[in-house]
Amino acid sequence: MKNKTAVYPFAAIVGQDKLKLALILNIINPTLSGVLIRGEKGTAKSTAVRALADILPEIEVIRGDPFGLSPDEAEIYEDLSIALGRPVTSPPVFERRKVRVVELPVGATEDRVVGSMDLERALKTGEKRVEPGLLAQAHRGILYVDEVNLLDDHVVDVLLDSAAMGVNTLEREGVSFSHPASFTLVGTMNPEEGELRPQLLDRFGLCVNVGGLTDLDSRVEVLERRARFDSDPEGLALEFAGRSQQIADSIQRARQLIGQVEIDRDSLYKIARFSLELGVDGHRGDIIILKAAKTLAAYRNRTKVEASDIQEAAELALPHRVRRQPLMEISDNLQSVRRAGARAEGTGA
Repeated sequence: MKNKTAVYPFAAIVGQDKLKLALILNIINPTLSGVLIRGEKGTAKSTAVRALADILPEIEVIRGDPFGLSPDEAEIYEDLSIALGRPVTSPPVFERRKVRVVELPVGATEDRVVGSMDLERALKTGEKRVEPGLLAQAHRGILYVDEVNLLDDHVVDVLLDSAAMGVNTLEREGVSFSHPASFTLVGTMNPEEGELRPQLLDRFGLCVNVGGLTDLDSRVEVLERRARFDSDPEGLALEFAGRSQQIADSIQRARQLIGQVEIDRDSLYKIARFSLELGVDGHRGDIIILKAAKTLAAYRNRTKVEASDIQEAAELALPHRVRRQPLMEISDNLQSVRRAGARAEGTGA
């Protein structure tokens, strides 16, 4: 009988190389601040995000803790457990588990996202206990929002605050409760259904525009693999297990190597010139290019950033930050980024 919980293998996704790369870079380096995936329906956006479970690394957490606290956060474990009315293990016991992908439904209420008070317990016993929300589950993981452009404004505000501070604060019934909420925000959207608020758009470190495959053989391969998955998901997973493990190993190696990656001053000038050429506001874009270029070098098993890393990083980090003219699409900005890269390469520092 078919396994209803089977997840399509990440390595089995045909094409969409930029999409897959952007997701991998965020796994290697969560400080990249996530990725926005824009594209029409049926272009593997949601499939790719949910397939990350196949290649995510393991992290060390406190056993039974709903927040996924790290060993460095063990000092707050007792206070958080008491607020939740949970038994405290002293000293805490650590275990390893995979990074989680937590999905935030587009219709989620604010209480579902930030957490709530257990009113039934409060009425019965007078004790005020906190019920953690999705941001608690997403700490040190990936928070995935499908149709992110359709989120209610008040939920967007909550995400902006938590993404900026790395902390979620719940204030209900005279009780104020805070917990760590550092997560990688991954959003998918169909631009035909409306654009994002600029404040949220800027919070995504990287942006990828995806479309349907135009090569006939590739489209046939999509059909064949999907048919195999529908009839035998375990078989398809086994078929791509080797490739999935290779990707997972490359991610783990890059996570260990990234701290050793160096970049010279001439390359920093190239990064700054990108943003000046394109009229990008602020410095967030420059910083994201720097981080992405280093992450690309580590993923390719190098300890020095090359010009190609900067160009590729800029194509992921800048299109949604370029000032747009009326009727201009974010996808149009990619060509502007490439032209700016050619100019930057030609002028030197």
